[in-house]
Amino acid sequence: MEEKSVMQDQRTITFTEFITKFIPFTIRIPYILYHGIKGLNMISGKKNISWGLLLEKTAEKYPNNIAIKSHEGTLTYKELNEKANKFAHFLKSKNIVKGDTVTLCIDTRPELLVLYCGCTKIGAVCSLINVNQRGDSLIHSFNLNKGKVVVIGEECYSFFKEVESKVDIENSYLCFIRDSLTNQLKDKNDITELLSKMPETNLPDTRQITVHDPVAYIYTSGTTGGLPKAAVITNIRLLSGTFWWGRIVTPITQKHTVYVPLPFFHTNAINIAWPPAVYGGAAIAIRRKFSASSFVNDVKIFGATHFVYIGEVCRYLMAQPDIPGQDQTTLKYVIGNGLRSDIWKSFKKRYGIKKIFEFYGAAEGVGVFTNIMNFEYCVGMCLTPWALVKYDVVNDCIERDANGNAIKVRYGEIGLLIMQISKKTPFAGYTDKKKTEEKIVRDAFKKGDTWFNTGDILRNMGYGQLQFVDRSGDTFRWKGENVAAMEVEKALDLFPGIQSSAVYGVSMPSGDGKAGMAAIIKDKNIDLKALVKHLRSVLPKYAIPLFIRFVDDFERTATHKIKKTKLKNEGYNPVNIKNDLYVLLPEKDSYVPLTESIYNQIMNNKYKF
Repeated sequence: MEEKSVMQDQRTITFTEFITKFIPFTIRIPYILYHGIKGLNMISGKKNISWGLLLEKTAEKYPNNIAIKSHEGTLTYKELNEKANKFAHFLKSKNIVKGDTVTLCIDTRPELLVLYCGCTKIGAVCSLINVNQRGDSLIHSFNLNKGKVVVIGEECYSFFKEVESKVDIENSYLCFIRDSLTNQLKDKNDITELLSKMPETNLPDTRQITVHDPVAYIYTSGTTGGLPKAAVITNIRLLSGTFWWGRIVTPITQKHTVYVPLPFFHTNAINIAWPPAVYGGAAIAIRRKFSASSFVNDVKIFGATHFVYIGEVCRYLMAQPDIPGQDQTTLKYVIGNGLRSDIWKSFKKRYGIKKIFEFYGAAEGVGVFTNIMNFEYCVGMCLTPWALVKYDVVNDCIERDANGNAIKVRYGEIGLLIMQISKKTPFAGYTDKKKTEEKIVRDAFKKGDTWFNTGDILRNMGYGQLQFVDRSGDTFRWKGENVAAMEVEKALDLFPGIQSSAVYGVSMPSGDGKAGMAAIIKDKNIDLKALVKHLRSVLPKYAIPLFIRFVDDFERTATHKIKKTKLKNEGYNPVNIKNDLYVLLPEKDSYVPLTESIYNQIMNNKYKF
């Protein structure tokens, strides 16, 4: 691995570095201004333009261009538009009108995209169910936004039937659609054949939809537990993405293919990858389930030029054995978020990538940061108003001065990111008004102002550039210092034999704040003394985990984020933990097994940590 220290990316950008990047960037400014003005003109006001209309225009301009590539075949823009129209006509036959909810529980296959587009043709709002959910989370997602029409894919049939009795569909039209890979569905409400007989003509309804109308509900989930929230995705967000990602950040034209190995209930797929492809007449390549081992082959088969990622996907790719020619594919540009600094350069080199357009933004957020000038370890800059403010980790609140105003952090410091809410940068929020209000910071700098609380900690790198540090919920306080879990994870993951780690804070009977603990997946035996030596060389003393445990695997969300709630609840009691459990006792140079005896001594304050 090229990066030897986790601390090297914790830095500011120097004037020389900025100028070195800025001068070449100025060449693109006229191009950026042209497309920026064009984009703003398209989405300004209450214009009757929408995702459905964008698809129609692209189908007219590029009818024979491939719109969707998959291992199941291809669809041209003409075919995609016609199939979408068929579903739109079907919805109208069921009296679905603009603003009604249509629930789609289908895996990432071409049919999902067809039905999604069909909904947009008449202004119906897609409730995109996370097909990896089960139990209460799945039931909650169905019931949070009740669909007047509910479409279940054949591949989701069995797990839907397990919860059907608890899903509120009494007043819904429930139907099913076959999976082309199996084609074995036998249900009286199978609409596959019915859809094939529907008209394929464009509908007048499409031209009545405005940029501010909602398109979809995406169910957001974090790593700290709780039931999903439904973020509202509007036409203006999708259409803004066509220009921002497909013109200003990196040109995406009809000669390109954007590879999307992510599910389409993930914002990176539906907001970032697809819009610029449709606008430019480019293809998207999709896969039902991400496969790290098939990545290079997929890129070659699909002729992918762009790749949309999340950080954990990149880590999986770096864990794969080298493949001859992996740095000589058609892949040149990647767009995504969460790429860890410890693999940043090596990932870029391994796959022959020219530029990494790391970005930061929430599905429901009010702006986006983009590494448009290609700084290392950086999420870039944002054109909409934002502020980094001091954050009280213990009390989970923004620190305020004597006048009650939020306190901005200085150059090189970390803070909580808040983004201004205004008419130009609206916050659509969630379908749950209480959840919406919880994300709003009021009177931050003056009476009456409103800001979106991102819940994330970032570093001010200077010159308007930021670096992601951690989720606020994953930052804990120990010995009077804030500990960013992600930065500790970087340090751990650099050590030989550690495949992956999850760091979190645990309560102790005495001590200042929460002590650090790490759950670790190893791929070989670990020299615990050497591990301590390594951690002391790259981390401040207060950030070194006091407790470690080895696990076989992590429980993850559908978007590969590690769920830490259960780990936190289990703590460090050896009675409750069956895995190997260790502690770093005061003045020791190695982790030692955490026995019941040592645990009891810790609980009785026999050690001074």
